[in-house]
Amino acid sequence: MKKLIQKTLPFLALLIIVSSCSSVQVASDYDKNADFNNYKTFAFFKTGIDKAEISDLDKRRILRAIEAELIAKGFTKSEKPDLLVSIFTKERQEVNVWNNGYGGFGYGWGWSPFYGNLNHNVTSSTQGSLYIDLIDAKKKELVWQGKGSGYLSRTSNVDKKEARIKEFVSEIMMEYPPEMKK
Repeated sequence: MKKLIQKTLPFLALLIIVSSCSSVQVASDYDKNADFNNYKTFAFFKTGIDKAEISDLDKRRILRAIEAELIAKGFTKSEKPDLLVSIFTKERQEVNVWNNGYGGFGYGWGWSPFYGNLNHNVTSSTQGSLYIDLIDAKKKELVWQGKGSGYLSRTSNVDKKEARIKEFVSEIMMEYPPEMKK
């Protein structure tokens, strides 16, 4: 028994560590005719942001994270911006049901309550997607879109929620500016 525990304990520890790390899948698309070197200033596109179906607190968290990322890339916030920033979100609930245990036939044609042990486990999780749109302010055309998808936790811990939002935004904004292929 001791050897079994010694062999499985490292595996269980690794499993716990890996399952606690959640990743964000990222994709981006862009207008290959846009000259991204010309964009130096930004502002938030209130009309688009108001349509995002999330709490105002989460919107502000997302916008602060985007602002920090853009400033780190050399942008400045402006009343007359080159780029307008908009966001929208999608959410999808996943429900997983599985049976574990064992079952057995009882006497006669039915099931006996004395045989078998069936356990039904049901879990649910939420997969969220955050889209960040960068719009050419003069042309009013979308020039870049980044999308991040990952699992969301329903936590009331504000620090964890803010960290997860920063992770989403940071991963998405790594894709900007796009590498132009010639």
